[in-house]
Amino acid sequence: MSFGPPAMGYDRAITIFSPEGKLYQVEYAFEAVRQGWTTLGIRTESCSAIVAEKRLLTPLMDIDGIDKIFVVDGHVGMSFAGFGFDGRVLIDYARLAAVRHRLLYGEPIDVEYLTKMVSDIKQAYTQHGGVRPFGVALIVAGVDDRGPRLFLTEPSGQYFSYYAVGIGRGGQTVNDYLAKHYKKDLGVEETLILGLKALSQVAEEKLKPEYVEIGYADAETGAFKRLTREEIADLLSKMEKQGGEE
Repeated sequence: MSFGPPAMGYDRAITIFSPEGKLYQVEYAFEAVRQGWTTLGIRTESCSAIVAEKRLLTPLMDIDGIDKIFVVDGHVGMSFAGFGFDGRVLIDYARLAAVRHRLLYGEPIDVEYLTKMVSDIKQAYTQHGGVRPFGVALIVAGVDDRGPRLFLTEPSGQYFSYYAVGIGRGGQTVNDYLAKHYKKDLGVEETLILGLKALSQVAEEKLKPEYVEIGYADAETGAFKRLTREEIADLLSKMEKQGGEE
């Protein structure tokens, strides 16, 4: 009787650790995130913003029917990279959590507390047999009594606060660009244009309004807003005048 290599089989159940201390199913979920459409978040003194790309997978696909940025509550929005079906379920859960908090306490939910609730669900799916980890990372952008907030939840259930972060297929390139050009004191428009410039570094062709989504939580108004296609086109025009392909 022959036996396979010692590491063989450790990826067949979520509850089995490898000798290296890894959960291979969680590692595979991270890889699903790395294969997703590029999405980024930026937090400055003026706002917390999300910029996401959309891609036309087939010529007959209705690109307008694809959403990448979602309003969770009046002051917070989310986007994702990875499996869209997993992202949709978690965002629906976050929406219900935000509504229940408003009904129970009469105030908007704290952005970090909402992030923690979603992360707790993710973590639970890394330690029970018969389930698999969520193959999605979520960017959470909002405003609360602490000002603009930006968080990233990982498939493992871990979450971190960021000034700027990119995920998906072009995430590393975006992170490198943001590390060089990020400034904390940018205005709202400057923040959004910085996000577009970062996304342009990984775009396969010139950015078009129909293939980009933008949403931001304004520190002044406390509201999360998704931009229209016309507003995105205006920002792209301004970016080009500044030299978007730096």
